[in-house]
Amino acid sequence: MSKHVFKRAGFLAAAIGAAGLLSAGVASAHVTANVYGPQPAKGGYGSIFFRVPNEEKDAGTIKVEITVKPEYALSSVRAKPLPGWKAEVVKSKLPAPVTTDSGTQITEAVTKVSWTAEPGTKIAAGSTEFQEFQISAGKLPTNVDAIEFPATQTYENGKVVEWNQPTPASGEEPEHPAPSVKLAEKSGDGHGGGHGADTKATSEDSHAASSSSDSTARWLGGAGLVVGALGLGVGAGATLRARRATASASAKSSNTEGTE
Repeated sequence: MSKHVFKRAGFLAAAIGAAGLLSAGVASAHVTANVYGPQPAKGGYGSIFFRVPNEEKDAGTIKVEITVKPEYALSSVRAKPLPGWKAEVVKSKLPAPVTTDSGTQITEAVTKVSWTAEPGTKIAAGSTEFQEFQISAGKLPTNVDAIEFPATQTYENGKVVEWNQPTPASGEEPEHPAPSVKLAEKSGDGHGGGHGADTKATSEDSHAASSSSDSTARWLGGAGLVVGALGLGVGAGATLRARRATASASAKSSNTEGTE
């Protein structure tokens, strides 16, 4: 195959790769809701990350606000602290009580979560940076397959962008889609509903615990290998010294016999 063919193939691969990066950038240039790990289940609790890019060339993002629909009746929402940003969770009285599967009536629920940048902090202008804002929420609704979180993004130049358009059944993404998260079916092991404080542990807590256990196991394994290696070294040294002593004794005996 000629060098020209290889060059053309290289240029074509580079072009395809560049096109893929550009299309990925365009597709992800809006506020999204993401889950790392198992998908949150209906009636359970989940950890959700809101990824916020910056689309303004000359202004940074200084505030992000997430709206929680009243019909979801999320009575427990916590925002993970983020350096440089002040988080606020707002609870409001619901227009009408919402009855859960267990028969509990919820009259007050979280309706908004916001993050406001402190002086000197912002998501920088341009499209090279993004920030993630994390919440832990529950109990999640059981009567929907996905939950939407309309978002408002405020720039330092005063511009406000609403990410609040629902995605139609066709799946065609609107210009300003609302961040959304799909819900898994309620698990049958009794943990989907999050009964008790222990079951409120979010997915990132489980991941952290798993990582910690894995790190501990690796450390112990490494320590075991070091101890084993030291043991082998000590044993080998003892064996070598014994062989040298035996050889020395044999040499002395031979010399004595030759003298006699």
